[in-house]
Amino acid sequence: MTTNILPAQSRLFKPLKVGNMELKHRIVLPPLTRNRNDDDHIPLPFMAKYYGDRASVPGTLIISEATSVSHLEEGQYNIPGFVSDLQVEAWTKIIEAVHSKKSYYFQQIWGMVRASFPELMAKKGLRYRSSSAVAMKGRDTIPEAMTEDEIQEIIQSFVDTAKKVIGAGGDGVEIHSAHGYLLDQFLSDAVNLRTDGWGGSIQNRARLVLEVVKAVVDAIGADRVALRLSPYAAFQGAEKEDIEGQYLYIIKELKKMDTPLAYLSLVEATGDPGALVRGDKPVNQGKTLDFILEEWSKWSPVIVAGGYLPDTAAQALEDRYKDFDVLVAFGRYFLANPDLVFRIQKGLELNKYQRPTFYLNMSEEGYNDYPFSKEYLAAYPAAQAIKLGKNSYN
Repeated sequence: MTTNILPAQSRLFKPLKVGNMELKHRIVLPPLTRNRNDDDHIPLPFMAKYYGDRASVPGTLIISEATSVSHLEEGQYNIPGFVSDLQVEAWTKIIEAVHSKKSYYFQQIWGMVRASFPELMAKKGLRYRSSSAVAMKGRDTIPEAMTEDEIQEIIQSFVDTAKKVIGAGGDGVEIHSAHGYLLDQFLSDAVNLRTDGWGGSIQNRARLVLEVVKAVVDAIGADRVALRLSPYAAFQGAEKEDIEGQYLYIIKELKKMDTPLAYLSLVEATGDPGALVRGDKPVNQGKTLDFILEEWSKWSPVIVAGGYLPDTAAQALEDRYKDFDVLVAFGRYFLANPDLVFRIQKGLELNKYQRPTFYLNMSEEGYNDYPFSKEYLAAYPAAQAIKLGKNSYN
């Protein structure tokens, strides 16, 4: 039976403790790569406004865009790193902007390897790598299989970056093991063809993500660590033949730790970025995350992402996820609505997002020019709502 309930009256606005954070609601800004960093992978100053604006309702969880854990992983133009002093300094200002609104901040951290642009890696004089020497569809360049030393170095890079995030004031880190990026390339039996201790079996393919998680937990504490997984996504060719077997093994191993992670972030089948962003043929539609949630068994909260609208998110929390501590990620609509939480709670119309401006490198267009609602500005007259043009605000 489907529950008809207004979002404002639903579990979307039931507070929830997540790690050490006391969230006031369950609407989350998820990681959104938007290429607004400079050519040295340093966040541009106007990014502090973007993140701070979306933290404007106190008690909101803000998760950063995916951030490289070493200069070797800065493999696409204008994505960020959290490695150099200048990068850390810039991110510190962003974290402060979020905290100034009495909201919370997690940094998503990743490696890219074969998801990097081969020509950029060549330009930098860096090795183009992956779990195995398997080319990505549509590319002629074949990556080189990572060596044992490189694998150990990447584990340490995750640890070093996590420490820097906490040192900069962040509330925690979300480890990216989804959507065909580094850790997901080891999980995928379509990409990982290794025959050593890092490939072959389900256990060996999961080894790297589990070792990264455990190392980061040892460094900063489990309540400051989260993990993102995309069981059903075929993005960038990282498919798995035995989805349930692969991910149930990971979940069971995580639950052997003494302390639960802050949260688990899961992408539903409807959230495959290949279908949502590039128009690829959807895969695994109709399949659910139930097998993971049942095994996880409320060990810690779970964030779900799947192209939700306010009404469908409310229904999901009241029906499908009623027995679990679930939060909902809103990507495109949080981009287009800095006051999204307020709008949902008050039942206000949402700004429409403009897909052509999603990835305008180093530009504020389609980034800081989406308006706050008149109602929000009336309720919070001291909000940092600086007009950037005649159409900046309603």
